[in-house]
Amino acid sequence: MTQTTTQSPHSVVEALRGKRTARPRVDATSAAGLRGELEDGIYKVFGSTTPRHPVIVRASSLRQSHRATDLALSRTGLLRGILVSQLLRLMSVGVVVEHAFDDAVDTLRGEGRAIDLLGHLDQLDNEERARLATDVTAHAVTLSRSMGEMASHWTPRTAVAGYQRLGGGRVELRDVVDLVIGSSEGGVASIVLFDLTTSPLGEGAERVLRYHALVHTLKTSIVPWRSAMFSSATGELWTRDVDFEMLARSVHEVLAVVEELGSVS
Repeated sequence: MTQTTTQSPHSVVEALRGKRTARPRVDATSAAGLRGELEDGIYKVFGSTTPRHPVIVRASSLRQSHRATDLALSRTGLLRGILVSQLLRLMSVGVVVEHAFDDAVDTLRGEGRAIDLLGHLDQLDNEERARLATDVTAHAVTLSRSMGEMASHWTPRTAVAGYQRLGGGRVELRDVVDLVIGSSEGGVASIVLFDLTTSPLGEGAERVLRYHALVHTLKTSIVPWRSAMFSSATGELWTRDVDFEMLARSVHEVLAVVEELGSVS
């Protein structure tokens, strides 16, 4: 069951870490079975045929139906999301954000990525830019009030990429987790995956939580302890303790996306 936290008296960081005594032993055996189920499912979809291009699955593939339109995925919505993610990166290493919009834009430009979205930003008129700045600042306030202090010994890593090539290269799983804390060392599960969204949480967020956990498990062969998502639009936090049932459900969701995308590739 998803553990939903709203207006918790504790910070997001406290909710993510939880109590060490409640954590299970590290699961380093489930990854092989999950990979095998994915490989079998991909073969059922394609048989001996190979699509002209690999079927690429991302978190966004799980977030919504491909037959639906999500207004949050407009270019301005995507830009807002990536700018707020930049602020999370700054906060996670103890940087005090004083000018949310300018700090986020400067950090993004300094990284030299998302060039197309930065180009879109440069094309906004003064009114559109001011509206975006106000929006980003509002999300930043919610985020900064909720996060809490990130201890350095939790080894926070931001924008952590995951990649898995399956089905002889016919399918690629790609993922980026906004924040990962904890270590794979030791006998107790410790890794927490944290995703930030500027949209309200919904059914698609549940699938993304599972997808992050699945890709991490396939990538590292270690099942993470917890997968979580925070909405800077509503201040709501969802956390999910990861188990085999959750990961197996994600396998079926990924295969459904592969079948849908594969039919049009």
